[in-house]
Amino acid sequence: MGEKVKKVGVKREDGFLYFIDKAGDVSRAKMARGGKKGGKPQKVTKVGITKEDGFLYYLDKGGDVARARMVNSGKKAKKRK
Repeated sequence: MGEKVKKVGVKREDGFLYFIDKAGDVSRAKMARGGKKGGKPQKVTKVGITKEDGFLYYLDKGGDVARARMVNSGKKAKKRK
């Protein structure tokens, strides 16, 4: 389970993928469906979240920015032979 970082209240539309971009703002991109390509990302809301290492930032069901600790953050993957 994650913790809320910022209350934003974004209303989602069908057919779009919502995410937190590198600048810490909420963006969306049209999802690829049935051989059609997706769209370019567009900003929905400027939030300005400063991301910390070891956390996954996402938009929760309420349209707010939340984060969850990543399980394997900072660990090197073992090489398979």
